[in-house]
Amino acid sequence: MTAIIEHDSELNRVPDVTIDFWLIKIMAVTMGETAADYLAVNLGLGLTATSLIIAGILIVALILQFAQKRYVPWAYWLAVVLISVVGTLVTDNLVDNFGVRLETTTIVFSVMLALTFIAWYASEKTLSIHTIFTTRREIFYWLAILFTFSLGTAAGDLVAERFDLGYLATGLIFGGLIAAITLAWFFLGLNAVLAFWLAYILTRPFGASFGDLLSQPVEYGGMGFGTTFTSLTFLGCILAIVLHMTLRKLIEEDEQALLD
Repeated sequence: MTAIIEHDSELNRVPDVTIDFWLIKIMAVTMGETAADYLAVNLGLGLTATSLIIAGILIVALILQFAQKRYVPWAYWLAVVLISVVGTLVTDNLVDNFGVRLETTTIVFSVMLALTFIAWYASEKTLSIHTIFTTRREIFYWLAILFTFSLGTAAGDLVAERFDLGYLATGLIFGGLIAAITLAWFFLGLNAVLAFWLAYILTRPFGASFGDLLSQPVEYGGMGFGTTFTSLTFLGCILAIVLHMTLRKLIEEDEQALLD
């Protein structure tokens, strides 16, 4: 019975890893960076108020996500977009409001993510995202996701700003690392679970760097499109892909129902 459940994708509460998955993930983290800046700076809410508001909305979104006992595209990706914003805000608050160095936040979130994985594996004997069908596993999953976003924000800002490499160079560096991991998985047999989580962490600074490149003023090394335009553009792309995913899933379910 356990073996059957372990391989029943219908019970999994998170999506399969496809090209659509990575596309929307990168756009979500890009929007997370620019949306956080837009709310805190452009709307004048400040980091503290923005953090409290988005954290409250995220809690509601996670309640909706946990209420689903299978993967539902709109609920899942709503939670991802919001947690990407919150993860960014956590790091920004530590750095800007509390004066914590980026080097410190990078190390701290690396340790917290590692401890999450250790606790997850000790409890469940797996870190696979293909077996997220219990509440406990889903809690570990979302906690890991939050720390990947906070870590990615800290690491990306550290390289782009503290090391003064700029947004484009930073994006290319992390993009190169993602490509190397992909090749190692494809040609050298790198463990699939390890490859997934490494790529998942690195897509955060990769996407955020290009988000900053597009949105930041020219004098700060950006292209000057602004956070409003950049955020709305990526939000529109995210909505289009989620709609596509939802329709495709409905069609697949209808086809399966006819076969049954």
